[in-house]
Amino acid sequence: MTTTYSHKQLAVNCFNAVWDFLDLSERTQAEEEKMIHLAHASFWHWTQVEEHTPKNLSIGYWQLSRVYATADLGDRALFYAERCLEVSVNHQIEPFYVGYAYEALSRANTLLDHMDLAKIQAKQAIEYAQKVKDENSKIMLLDDIGTIKFSH
Repeated sequence: MTTTYSHKQLAVNCFNAVWDFLDLSERTQAEEEKMIHLAHASFWHWTQVEEHTPKNLSIGYWQLSRVYATADLGDRALFYAERCLEVSVNHQIEPFYVGYAYEALSRANTLLDHMDLAKIQAKQAIEYAQKVKDENSKIMLLDDIGTIKFSH
């Protein structure tokens, strides 16, 4: 018996599998590579979902930035963080997502030793977090901002 999955199911499955790797305290090089491939697969499958939204793209770009930051690949993390912010701002997505775009930018810029810019972006992320109405979402964003390391 063959199982057929929709692009949406595959996008969600890949997205969730990425989190299994992000949640690990340490990853092998093979696990890191698989995590990156899964993030790209998730994003691509979302783009194939007819009713995908700018919010789906924002989340996908954010996850791509996070996996590259986790893999210590600052340039790539920055590229996807910039795409995340662009989509989020251009489509006037809720403050939660714009805040996460700035969180991603800040995290990427710390890897590139652009500390002054990273601190400004972290402050921007905090400003957007303050606009988030759902308290749990606000706390999640603020907690993630708090994990950014401004020194190596």
